[in-house]
Amino acid sequence: MLNVITRTMQNKKLYWKGIEQLDTDSTIVEGLENNEFVEKLPVNSNDEKNSSRRDFLKYVGFSSAAAALVGCEGPVIKSVPYVVQPEQIIPGVANYYATTIADGNDFSSILVKTREGRPIKIESNKDASTFGDANARVHASVLSLYDSNRVQGPKISGEYTDWQTLINLVRVNLDNFSKDDKKVVLLTQTYPSPSSKEIISEFLDAYPNISQVTYDTISNSSTLSWMLLKIYMD
Repeated sequence: MLNVITRTMQNKKLYWKGIEQLDTDSTIVEGLENNEFVEKLPVNSNDEKNSSRRDFLKYVGFSSAAAALVGCEGPVIKSVPYVVQPEQIIPGVANYYATTIADGNDFSSILVKTREGRPIKIESNKDASTFGDANARVHASVLSLYDSNRVQGPKISGEYTDWQTLINLVRVNLDNFSKDDKKVVLLTQTYPSPSSKEIISEFLDAYPNISQVTYDTISNSSTLSWMLLKIYMD
C-alpha cells in the first residue's frame, strides 16, 4: 500500500508558470511571491492621506462586480412531474376550451388557450352564434389571474384566514344583528347568472334585516341599451 501511495505521489503532475520556478533558489520568484499585491487597500478609508483616487476606483469596481454577480442569480424553480399524467395534457402542447366571460360591460364567447392546465391566452370564439368577437379588455383579462396583488383568500381585519373561520364569524354576527333588528347591507355587483340571483334571494329570505345594494365600478346601463338595440335590430 505504501509503495502505491509513493508511486502515485511521484507521478503527480506539477505545472510551472515560468522557467524561473524551476530554480528553487531564484530571487525573482521569491520577490514575486512576497509582493504579489504591491499596494494594500487602506484600512481607514476616512483618512484622506491614506485614500486616493485609485483606492476609490477599486472600491467602486468591486461593488459593481458584486452587484453584477448577484443580479445574474435567478430563482430556482423545481418542476414536479405528473404521478399519473392526464391523457389530454401533453407538455408543450396547448389545449383550448370554449367558455364565456361576463365582466362589467364585457360579455363575450371566448376560447381559452392553456398549457399544463394554466390559462395563458384568450381568443375570440368565431364559431359562437353570439358575442364571438372579444374586445381588448377581454383579451387582457387573463393577466388578472397572475396578479401578485390580488387577494389570495378571505381576510378578517386585514389578515388572511380560512373560509370556515370567516363563515362562523359572519354567521354569529348576522344572528346577533337579526336579534337586535339592525339593518345590514349586502353590497354586490350585477350578476347575470340566474343561479347567483337565486342564492342571494334565499340568503335575503333567511335574514329579513339584510337589503341588497348593487353597485358596479363601470355602469352596465350602456350594455343593457346596446343589447336591447341588438335584439330589436335582429
